[in-house]
Amino acid sequence: MQSVKLPQPEVNLKGFRLSKLKEKEYRHFLWLLIWPVYYLRYFIVEAVNPTGAACYVMHSPLDDMIPLCEYFLIPYGLWMVSMLAMHFFTMLYDVDTFKRYSKFLLISITVSTTIFLVFPTCQNLRPASFQRSNLFTWILRIVYQMDTNTNVCPSEHVIGALAVLAAACHCRYFRTPWRITGMTVFTVLVCLSTVFLKQHSILDVFAALPICLVAYFICFRRKKK
Repeated sequence: MQSVKLPQPEVNLKGFRLSKLKEKEYRHFLWLLIWPVYYLRYFIVEAVNPTGAACYVMHSPLDDMIPLCEYFLIPYGLWMVSMLAMHFFTMLYDVDTFKRYSKFLLISITVSTTIFLVFPTCQNLRPASFQRSNLFTWILRIVYQMDTNTNVCPSEHVIGALAVLAAACHCRYFRTPWRITGMTVFTVLVCLSTVFLKQHSILDVFAALPICLVAYFICFRRKKK
């Protein structure tokens, strides 16, 4: 079986020191600061209206036709892993893609956070009980307890998944048919997981698409020669 060869790194991580952050080779590491800011604003936004009493309820008749499928927890949980993996991989092996990917996240998450504050939303799609009892439904109960049903539109799971796909399409290492196909399938599964786990309305998925489209054209569209 042929081994997968990584490209030559653009950054010498062994030579990195905090004192070198201002140097050109490592200056892009500062983009990683968006992660603590991302988590901090999540808790701030959740604290604004934790009960959902003043939220607009997101619902579509199509939501009622989508069954609960707890097995979608697999792509749903791998979502954050893929986002972090893409960030750290491009940070070392494709600095240009790293910067574009970081800008995509910064723009799209800023827009979604603004929407959460100006137009608070919630969803009432979660089941009162599960028809099946297994490891996945047990984990899903924990997810429901940890993650409130507010601030759902647009879906940041969809935004993050499409950001990873955009970065993969731009990164030289991933720009092969089988890798792009795999990333596309994974992205679709992540988007589907949000509605099959009853974490989002289908409206939340659609609302994320124009935000990602704008962020893509700003960050990834190549200039015509």
